[in-house]
Formats: sequence, structure tokens, C-alpha cells
Amino acid sequence: MDTSLLGFWTQMTENPLLFIAVALTLGVILVNGWTDAPNAIATCVVTRCMSARAAILMAAVFNFLGVYIMTMLSPKVAETITKMVDFGNDPDKAVIALSAALFAIVTWATAAFVFGIPTSESHALIAGLTGAAIALNGSFSAVNGAEWVKVLYGIVVSVVLGFGLGWIVCKLVTLAFQKVERRKTEPVFKYAQIAGAAYSAFMHGAQDGQKFMGILILCLFMSQGQPIPADMQPQTWIMVLCAVIMCAGTAIGGKKIIKSVGMDMVKLEKYQGFSADLSASSALLLCSFLSLPVSTTHAKTTAIMGVGAVKSVKAINLGVVKEMCLTWVLTFPGCGLISFLITKLFIAIF
Repeated sequence: MDTSLLGFWTQMTENPLLFIAVALTLGVILVNGWTDAPNAIATCVVTRCMSARAAILMAAVFNFLGVYIMTMLSPKVAETITKMVDFGNDPDKAVIALSAALFAIVTWATAAFVFGIPTSESHALIAGLTGAAIALNGSFSAVNGAEWVKVLYGIVVSVVLGFGLGWIVCKLVTLAFQKVERRKTEPVFKYAQIAGAAYSAFMHGAQDGQKFMGILILCLFMSQGQPIPADMQPQTWIMVLCAVIMCAGTAIGGKKIIKSVGMDMVKLEKYQGFSADLSASSALLLCSFLSLPVSTTHAKTTAIMGVGAVKSVKAINLGVVKEMCLTWVLTFPGCGLISFLITKLFIAIF
């Protein structure tokens, strides 16, 4: 199958259902840009190492590099997403169900954005796909348990690593610079944090970019009733498209999430922001090589909690943490149920 930009466009113009599914996928990527991508640059902005505009531009560049380089090294995260559920053999119904899942994800993420809560689009995506597949097939047999269980592993690994590495790295940094005057460390950690934010944006692209590339590829092959080849490699234009749409989303609404993550939860200094960036990104890198589809939001926010805990648990705003955790817990059943109901509605209508 021709997966070039021209070939993809031709398929969309000839198939209205595919056009709608792709448009909704781009909508989900846009929403990811204003709810997930800001996590990567939040600490860098709130500690005033970079302006929001400069950080957003940097995030766009490193999101693309993350997608491109990590896809070349290990495209397993994208493969996990495409193999997680079975949408059956009817191409039209499969695309309708996928569209319903994407519509549910946008609905869920928009609601979270209104309240300024950094929800995980990664887990909303997984929940939406699962709910739609179950609604279409009428049973849980539509879910590939071997692939889905990687999500559960990913939650545990990313949260434990995020918090643990955040505490360890920040503690080591504190001990290493405890005898150095604070004013002398400011320039060092300013540039170190810019590098850390670039690393975070890179890993956000590596994780979330791969997931959304997988959905775009799934749209095309599903609409034709064809299986995705085992050696399928996403083309560069798909990577660029994902990075650009994410950047646009971050520019539209990222400041609200930046405030929630970087200011409301823990009042960060530059050395703490650097510690959180380095810890969260390293956790994401390890999970990527383990083929675990994890949440950038989970890794970054738990790393910030770990950093805050070095001083004292009281340094963490537990009210904000409670809201975040509640959203995380509700994402799977909430978004999955919305997707299930919308899929039933879409199939009845169309």
C-alpha cells in the first residue's frame, strides 16, 4: 500500500470515513499538544529559564527528533498501540468505531483541560480504543491481553521510576552543591534545565508521537481491510505532521497546564526543575526501550513530587496531587465508557 503523503491524501479524498478518522486523529494530537506536551517544558518555563514561546518552539523541534530517532531505534511503542485491540474485518464499521474512540478522547481531554488538570492522553487513547473495540465486537475478546498488560506495567514502572529518580537525582544535586553559593549555581542550572527540557520534549515525542503515528497508520490500513505489515516503518511526513500539530496545541493552551504542573504542585527552583526533567526523561527512555507505552504526564508529575519530597512532603501541594491522581484513576473507566457509548451511537447512526 502507498503510504506516501500523496497516496494518503488520495485515499482520504476517496473515502469520507477515512477522512473523518484522520481529522479526529489530528484533533487528538492537537489536544495532546495542549494537555500533555506542556509537561515537558513546564519546569523550564516556571523557573524562568526560557520564555513560553521559546520553550514551545524548542519542544516542537525536539518532539520531532524524538519521534524520528526513536522510531528508527525502536518502533515498538507504535506497534503495541496498533496491536492492542481488534476492530474486526468490516472496514467501514472499524473506521466508524475508531472515529468514535477518537471523539471520546477529545471530549475527555477537553474536559480535563477546562479544569487545568494534566490528564494523560496516552491512557485516554488506550481506554478509548479498548472501549470502541469492545462495543464493536460485543465482547472482551477484542482486547489483546498480551499487549494491554504492557500498559499496566508501564503505569507502575513510570510512576515508581519518576518519583524514585526524582528524589535520588535531586538529593545528589543538593549534596554536590551544598557548599557552593546559590548565586553561582544559578547560571549552571539555567542552561542545564534548558537541556533537561529539550530532553523531556525529545522523550515526549518518542512516546506520544509514536502512539499517534500508530493511529494514523491504523486508520489507513483499517479502511482498506488490510493488516499492518510487520516491518512497517512510518514515513517522515507523518512524523513532521505529528510534531507540528502538537506544537500548535501547546501554543494554543499550554500555559494553563504549565502552571498546574510547574507552580501549583511544587514551588520549583532551577536545580529542582533540572532534577525533575532529567529523572522523568530517563524514566521515559527506559520504558521506550522496554516497549512500554507510558504517560509523559505520569513520569513528569511523579518526578516533580520526588523532587519536592527531598525538602519535605509538606513542600508538595497534596490537593493538586489528589486531583491529578483522581483523574488518572478515572481515565480508563471514564474514557472507555464514553468511547463504548459513542461507538454504539455512531454505528446506529452511520
